[in-house]
Parts: sequence; C-alpha cells; structure tokens
Amino acid sequence: MSDFGHGSRGERLGHKMRIAQVEWQTLLVLIATYVVWALATTFVFGWNPVAGTVLTGLAITQFSSLQHEALHGHPFRSKLVNEVLVMPALTLTVPYGRFRDTHLAHHHDPILTDPYDDPESNFFDPAVWVCVPRALQFLFRLNNTLLGRMVLGPWIGNATWLWGEAKLFRANAPGVRRDWALHGLGLVPVVAWLWVALMPFWAYLLAAWIGHGLLKIRTFLEHRAHETASARTVVVEDRGPLALLFLNNNYHSVHHIHPGAPWYQLPKLYAAKRNDFLASNDGYAYRNYAQIFREYLLRAKDPLPHPLYSPAPLYSPATPLPTAPMVQPLDSR
Repeated sequence: MSDFGHGSRGERLGHKMRIAQVEWQTLLVLIATYVVWALATTFVFGWNPVAGTVLTGLAITQFSSLQHEALHGHPFRSKLVNEVLVMPALTLTVPYGRFRDTHLAHHHDPILTDPYDDPESNFFDPAVWVCVPRALQFLFRLNNTLLGRMVLGPWIGNATWLWGEAKLFRANAPGVRRDWALHGLGLVPVVAWLWVALMPFWAYLLAAWIGHGLLKIRTFLEHRAHETASARTVVVEDRGPLALLFLNNNYHSVHHIHPGAPWYQLPKLYAAKRNDFLASNDGYAYRNYAQIFREYLLRAKDPLPHPLYSPAPLYSPATPLPTAPMVQPLDSR
C-alpha cells in the first residue's frame, strides 16, 4: 500500500512525525483558548455583551477543534492527560467520549457518507427520505445550504444527536452512560464559572449556537458521495483565520490519510505532495472558504438522499433498516 492508503499505516506515519513528548503548539493554543473563553465571559462581556458573546462563540469553536486534536493523540502521548485537558463541557451538548468514539468510527473510510454506518453523514437513505414529512423535508433542504447549515444546523444537529443518544442511553449501549456521566462532571466547572461570571446563561447558549454554527462551515462539504472511498474527502486550500479556527482540518483529505499528524503539519504534508493528494481524492478541492461561500451560501451542494446508496452490501434481507440517519451536532469537528 502506498503512503496515500488509509487505515493503520497512515496512522503510523502520523505518529512517526510526532517526535516531541509535548507538542507545544497545540498546548499553547489550548491555554490561549481557555484564557480567551474566560475573558470573553467576564471582562469582554461586561464591556460589550455582543463582543463578549461572539468571542465566546469563537473560543467554543476553537475548543472543539482542540478536542478533535486530543482524540487523535495530541498534545501529549498520554491519552488520559489529553482527555482531562479537554474534558470541560464548553460545547454543552456533546460528551467528549461520545465524540471520540463516533469520530474514530467515522475514520473507517469505506463507510464514509453511508447514511447508517458513518456517524457523521448528512445523507439520507433514499427509501427513508421519501417517507419524511414534507414540512421536515423543507427544513432539511434549508439546512442543506451553507447559510442554513450555519443558522439551523446547530438546532437540527443537536436535536437529532440528543434523540439518538437518548435511545442509546435507555438501551444501555456500551460506554454511553459512562460518557454522559463524565460529561455531567465536565459541565460542573462551566456552570460554576458562569455562576460567578458576568455572562448570563442565556447569552452562553447564544455563544454556543455561534460556536456550533461556525463549525458547520468546515463540515458542510468535507465529504461527498463517490464510488471511491479516497475521493470522498475534501481539501480546502485555505490558510486564513478559518483555517486556524479549524486547526487546519480543512486539509481534511490529508487528515484522513495521516490521522496521527498534528494540525500544524497538515499544510506541510499537503504542499509536499499536493498532486498526489489531489489524485487520491479525484480533485475534490476548493481554493479557500471564500469560494465556498460564493458558491453555496444560498444553494445546496449535494442532494439529501444519498445518490449512490444501496443497502444490499451492508444489510441482509433479515436485518431491518434503521429509520433515520445519524447526525452529529458538531459534524466531526
């Protein structure tokens, strides 16, 4: 298999690049994010509530990107230390352990975009889509534009996510109750801080909406339906503020091939073998996020029913199909 194959070898290649015991770039960004979050919810909010709310939303987005780094083994080699560092529940609705487990399942590239097997797919099974009430179809179509995804996506994604999690919780699915219990502990410092901070809880809910909505910019088109697994993952050649906010996860095809590589190495990996990466993902690339806003702010990029989906390879006739797709509120962060 070449360096552009997926799976364990790509992970090993990423780990070989991590020589230092501590990745200071990631650790410093994490410290800065906590500082900005603390200042935004106190002094900045007291000075200007709008600025404080927006800045808190930006910190929540950055924190989500750092949680993504942690589950891939950064900034320390200790899994426990990494998880403790990002355990506070700044995003409110997504337990870190549940994000970790569903996201790592998503990294099995052969299932990418599958309406059932990919936990981060936004596609519907065509057989399910035709049964969705018209009013909900209209809502999902609005959510299928970039503007709709940013505004409505946090509400739709969280509602779908929490409904699915409630069913797993009742069924006592492995690890779900444990991760929600840990999430409850992670909420304690957040609620305690807001109790004494200047920002009221309603403003923090608004900031969380902003933070979730900003993440939707990245996840809006990072995967597409394609017969070849390696061609399903995008590269957005952006080096601006959004790339920093997403910790270069806009180089998403590079990340899927080298999931162990830290965020600050992804642009270098891409630049070194740009043509190879673009050959691997069949040219699925955009110049920057400005291009994506121009093209998709008010129109959909993909259909909602998966255009290539067929249940035959995945389900036997005796296996009942699920009734709805699984959607992450933060879409892979």
